[in-house]
Amino acid sequence: MTGVLEGIRVLEIGSSIAAPAAARMLADFGAEVWKLEPPEGDHVRTWGARAPDGTSWWFKSHNRNKSFIEFDLHEPADAARVRDLALRSDVLIESFRPGKLAEWGLGYEALAKLHPRLVYVSVSGFGQDGPYASRPGFGHVAEGMSGMRYVTGYPDRPPVRVGLSLGDEIAGLHAVIGTLLALRARDRDGVGDHVDVSLVESSFALTEALLPEYVHAGVVTERAGNRYLRAAPSGTYETRDGKYLSIAGNSEPIFARLCKLIGQESLVRDPRFSSNVARVEHVAALDEILAQWSKTVDLDAAIVALAAAGVPAGPVCSIADIAADPHFRARGAIAEVSGVATPGIVPRLARTPGRLSHAAKEIGADHERVVGAPRKRS
Repeated sequence: MTGVLEGIRVLEIGSSIAAPAAARMLADFGAEVWKLEPPEGDHVRTWGARAPDGTSWWFKSHNRNKSFIEFDLHEPADAARVRDLALRSDVLIESFRPGKLAEWGLGYEALAKLHPRLVYVSVSGFGQDGPYASRPGFGHVAEGMSGMRYVTGYPDRPPVRVGLSLGDEIAGLHAVIGTLLALRARDRDGVGDHVDVSLVESSFALTEALLPEYVHAGVVTERAGNRYLRAAPSGTYETRDGKYLSIAGNSEPIFARLCKLIGQESLVRDPRFSSNVARVEHVAALDEILAQWSKTVDLDAAIVALAAAGVPAGPVCSIADIAADPHFRARGAIAEVSGVATPGIVPRLARTPGRLSHAAKEIGADHERVVGAPRKRS
């Protein structure tokens, strides 16, 4: 069975995380992705633990299912060849600072005149216009400016990062959404589009109640650790065996089932906990009750009991826990391609599923096949 995006050709002129993530997701569902790298390669090739060939394991997973070509865009002849590849593509995904590709004749306006059907996807820190457009920006900066990091951590400590490149990955998802929307519109009217993805705005779009509560109620949301400020209980609790358990018991029926499970049915009638509004107001007292209960049970037993009671709960997993978890394995969430461990394809489609064909290759590995000429060697 062919991928749902088979026949779509994508030219990726991007590095780091966001743009390559978007191209990878398209490749997972059948798009032919040409990843362009400079002679020194995408710098993520050197990030983290490396395989015996010197390339990071992350890069091999992050850039799976792609074809690899090599050009130096500072060379006019190479820029001209890349323009020819763009004219053969359905989608171009780039992550340069706004205006930089235009200096090489590869900007949206120039290419759209030659190829009106092209979907041109720009991923940048702050977007293609506005006062900050020319500033460099990475996901680390975007998470801070979006408001996301301000509310992450404990109230008596500085803001903290999530621990993963969340801002970049979110921008990659928005780039995929924009690409698919533009391709759908092109199917209708035959004309491509310029998709403008800002890392800051992509993270800001996920900040839930922050903006409306500030504008309409004057609320500036502050850091609250593991507590969710708008519904309770929704927290993380240490178990008897020194592990951590997340419980989300914040609807009325679920809260009643939770109270019964922990032998505290009277809490449902306690005015402090009789509604979500009351529980949020008295969340410290409620969390203390749940923390005392969780210290009496081991993690595995607690999860079994909570599941049987119909209360959403789960462990706080390390990657070692995930790698050993039978549900992740059964769902294909842990996969392998070309001997490289990699997260499975998301989402799962029943009729036209994605597929894994190969891990990332060496710089320029497919250059001659894609370009029709051998790559230059210094």
